[in-house]
Amino acid sequence: MKKILISVLVLAGLLLNLPLRADEGMWLPLLVKRLNYEQMKKMGCKLTADEIYNINNSSLKDAVVMLSGGSCSAEAISAEGLLLTNHHCGYEAIQTNSSVGNDYLTNGFYAKTRADELPTGGITASFLVRIEDVTARVLAEVNSGMSESERTAKVRQMYKTIETEATTGTNYNASVKSFFNGNEYYLFVYETFTDVRLVGAPPESVGKFGGDTDNWMWPRHTGDFCMLRVYAGKDNKPAAPSPENVPYKPKHFLPISLDGVKEGDFTMVMGYPGTTDRYLTSYGVQMALDLSNPAVVKIRDKKLKLMKEDMDASTEIRIKYASTYAQTANYWKYFIGQSEQLKNNNVVQKKKDLETKFQTWAGADPTRQAKYGSALAEIEKAYQDLRKITLNRTYLNEAVLQGAAVGSIAMQMSQLKDILADSANAAGPLAEVKAEVAAMYKDYNEPTDRKLMEAMIAMVMADIPKEMQAPIFDTIRIKWNGNVKAFVDDVYARSIFASAAKFNAFLDKPSLVVFESDPAAKFSSGVLDHYMKTFRPVITEIQGRIERGNRAFVAGLREMMPEKKFYPNANSTMRLTYGSVQEYDPRDAVEYEEYTTIKGVMEKEDPTNPEFVVPARLKELYKAGDYGIYGENGSLNTCFISTNDITGGNSGSMVVNGKGQLIGCAFDGNWEAMSGDIFFEDKIQRTISVDIRYVLFLIDKLGGAGHLVDEMKLMKKGKEVKRS
Repeated sequence: MKKILISVLVLAGLLLNLPLRADEGMWLPLLVKRLNYEQMKKMGCKLTADEIYNINNSSLKDAVVMLSGGSCSAEAISAEGLLLTNHHCGYEAIQTNSSVGNDYLTNGFYAKTRADELPTGGITASFLVRIEDVTARVLAEVNSGMSESERTAKVRQMYKTIETEATTGTNYNASVKSFFNGNEYYLFVYETFTDVRLVGAPPESVGKFGGDTDNWMWPRHTGDFCMLRVYAGKDNKPAAPSPENVPYKPKHFLPISLDGVKEGDFTMVMGYPGTTDRYLTSYGVQMALDLSNPAVVKIRDKKLKLMKEDMDASTEIRIKYASTYAQTANYWKYFIGQSEQLKNNNVVQKKKDLETKFQTWAGADPTRQAKYGSALAEIEKAYQDLRKITLNRTYLNEAVLQGAAVGSIAMQMSQLKDILADSANAAGPLAEVKAEVAAMYKDYNEPTDRKLMEAMIAMVMADIPKEMQAPIFDTIRIKWNGNVKAFVDDVYARSIFASAAKFNAFLDKPSLVVFESDPAAKFSSGVLDHYMKTFRPVITEIQGRIERGNRAFVAGLREMMPEKKFYPNANSTMRLTYGSVQEYDPRDAVEYEEYTTIKGVMEKEDPTNPEFVVPARLKELYKAGDYGIYGENGSLNTCFISTNDITGGNSGSMVVNGKGQLIGCAFDGNWEAMSGDIFFEDKIQRTISVDIRYVLFLIDKLGGAGHLVDEMKLMKKGKEVKRS
């Protein structure tokens, strides 16, 4: 029966021009009216283009929120500044507010009143004011005779000028971003709020259900959501965090659909995808497969194992390292999956095929040959040079900069050298540093940090050629006879950065001599200085060649295929993607349906595995079939998949139906298409979203916070309804 229905749907799709494959493209909302709107209407979009993006009147874009400069996305879901995003986007805020005696990670949290809402520790919420094409201005003084460094300097100078003009006399902030590898430039103007508070989150047994095992996988049963609230001054403008602030009133908030989703339904996502590299050449893909991806996985695998040992032994340490562990694990699995699918989906060969076509096209015309003929050769030679030093750069970032906290803090505090040298004016800056000490060490456990530093140093010394290592590693070999543990023990015994107490004691009696002789400071500065002097200039020059080659390659591709609608790589700017709810068949004899239900939660339950624990109250509600107005046909949907094109940064993005009503919150991609950031897999790429009805059920029935649902505008069959 299922296959018959699929055949009918395929036929309907052919007749109605509705694609049953993934819908590629992360489109700038500014250009949707010209590039995409007619196709969106055919697929089921009922909104006008102006209802999606308009700078003069309220539109859908006014409900879309960029969190903390692009770390995640969110959406306004009430007239009182209530935001919905993913549990993992608010995870650090939940962790920061947790303690052994008040464990919100384990138990969840819902504010009963506005006064109970909690600080988030620095999350910001930015609303887009407008987008403007500034390509002509940015490139006005750029010419082909410039070196790449001269061109970059001129472009950055124009960025600053345009951004300043856009924000002078306003409370806005602005950013000019490059598109199509430096061929176009757009200005983004934002209104950014710094008073953002935690309103509610389910227990992590719900918000992280499935843990690392289910991460990037379908089928999924995760209630991956949390709620924040934006606060403003009484004039509804951004204001510093204060008890006097009031809930922000957004220009637009999303009504919520209780109608559910079915296969073929139109879906639209708007959010802030972080980074894609879809124009990456085969040379870059091969380097990732051979060098950088395996290195990241190897280093993170070691860090995860060391943290997990201590987290399993102590509730206090588990809470302290929960956010760091989750962030590390997410992209550890991402790079495993990306490498696997780059191979499975034959991406290197697909890239080579396009490059061969491009080279043939460029060589067929003297003018094109002059403009584009050398682009790929330049890129290839640059990657040959970059391969020689890319491991060194990867290990610096993963093992040193993001290794042990002591080394990272010492590196961040390198400014102390200049502050202490100017003793007459040091008091103010030192007081500012002291005010931040508690935050620096809030998630610090010295024994765990020692193990991390020892392991990371040992990996650098074993995996990076000696001639490329900083002199400090020779010191370990000579002075410490290669005994990394002895060196690390000395660092933690003598360093002012080994604990908050030691650092505070130093700040009470600061000394330039003590700072310069500190073993952690000497180690971190020794590694970084060596990199900056020896490798940074080389990498900058190589990257300049890659950028120049890519700029010509992408310009040529767009000229070669004038009939194709091109979209730019993601770069943490607002994008719109459209698609439909669709199942998929990833491999022989495997067929995934387009939605999951609460029954699957119970089927996955494993009380012996922390990733698959099910709260007792949730089991009670399931047994009683008590789903309130959120159920459907005696069941409750949990998640669904659609053909929308998303990536990291889209976490928490709204998923709306053709009427602009919220139907879900996007939180993941699927394993089989994890090469998608580099090459879009149109037959199998899917977006995984938590069904909004499951979110509301968890807030209301499981969390007992129906008052938060009452803030929202619930729609069913075209009419506004109440939860009871």
